[in-house]
Amino acid sequence: MDTNSLQAFVAVAETGSFSRAAEQLFLTQSAMSKRILILEQQLNNRLFDRIGRTVSLTEAGRELLPRANRILLELNDARRSLSNLSGDVSGTLSVAASHHISLHRLPPVLRQYISAFPEVKLDLRFDESEIAYDNVLKGSLEIALITLSPRPDPNIHFQTIWHDRLNYVVAPDHPLAALEQVTLEQLSCYPAILSGSATFTRQLAEQQFSQLALKPDIAMSTNYLDTIRMMVEIGLGWSLLPETMTATSLSVLRVDAPQVTRELGYITHKERTLSNAARHFIQLLEQAAKKGS
Repeated sequence: MDTNSLQAFVAVAETGSFSRAAEQLFLTQSAMSKRILILEQQLNNRLFDRIGRTVSLTEAGRELLPRANRILLELNDARRSLSNLSGDVSGTLSVAASHHISLHRLPPVLRQYISAFPEVKLDLRFDESEIAYDNVLKGSLEIALITLSPRPDPNIHFQTIWHDRLNYVVAPDHPLAALEQVTLEQLSCYPAILSGSATFTRQLAEQQFSQLALKPDIAMSTNYLDTIRMMVEIGLGWSLLPETMTATSLSVLRVDAPQVTRELGYITHKERTLSNAARHFIQLLEQAAKKGS
């Protein structure tokens, strides 16, 4: 059993497709199929059921998947540990950042990092916080810069870098904009435009309403905050947006409720040895936290 076959197996299991897995690993589909066939022969078990275009794990495949992931993580961890001994800051650094952080927080840190460590190849992805979180948990990412989860997994190490104050906002001609103060009960009577139900930001908003046994009237949802801001600007509803996105075209409501603040920062896996490249990236992030930038 070799690592190439295990990588192929994990890729097919995660994508549910031989062709997408082949693209992911830069292989031909025939080479991918051959690797899976060799692994199945070595284990004397069929790992995938192929019905039409649908690929699904067999019972043996489901049993193997967590073990295969663990083996690959251990091997990658060993490689990083040995590479770190040289003290060089090089190689590939896999980082994911949420769309909001990518636009509003990351550029100064990234500019400083690529200037200081030109030998590092950045594998930079722009994902929703929840997707990046899962990829760190699975071990496919070293670092993720995200809205931190209110209930993090025990295997996740997290560190707050930025505090994001959130404001309830409406268009200037919205009925609520004329009020001196607004209650959550009043807000719940009007359509809301919030991020998706699985997002950490949405969870913070709903948590505040649920404490009063209220539920916001969600008219629309999208995970792109800039899109939400646009929809609020044209009067489609109210929203809860970061203070950094509160433009002159929006009215900030004085809500009779505690200020909502979300924590933005980085996460890593507690059991993963970080590369020198990742350690230096984290140092720059923590310097940004001390500066309050």
